[in-house]
Amino acid sequence: MSATQFPCSPYDQIEGMYYFQRMCDKIRLHQNGLLPSDYHANMGIAMDLWCCELLEVEYTELAQQVKSGSSDQEVIEWAWKEGNQPSETTVKWWNSYMRNFGFQDDFSALLGERKAESGLAERSDIMTFFQFMVAEEGHEALPAL
Repeated sequence: MSATQFPCSPYDQIEGMYYFQRMCDKIRLHQNGLLPSDYHANMGIAMDLWCCELLEVEYTELAQQVKSGSSDQEVIEWAWKEGNQPSETTVKWWNSYMRNFGFQDDFSALLGERKAESGLAERSDIMTFFQFMVAEEGHEALPAL
């Protein structure tokens, strides 16, 4: 069995935007055979898709930019040129939504299921999907809501 590596934290930012770096990191890790297999099914959907929709680019085209060796900065600049560069206010809304996704919303039950599957059901400090990712993958301490 080959070694795997978790992607960077969803809290990592580029140009003030959460999650983008994680999406790029997942693409690179997958390309190099390092992304854990249970992450493969979610590539290009859910948060990846929402990020691309915000930027108004196709995931497959963004992934091609990443796979070609472009840096995260180069990829986000490509997305702004080819799609949309969100305003500072829109990025703040995006960050707030993503940071709080799973907290008392339509996805809270799914978050509870994921916590239970991962042995984290008793962790009352995990209230969002970002916090879940950080805890499950062993990233830095959980940021508060």
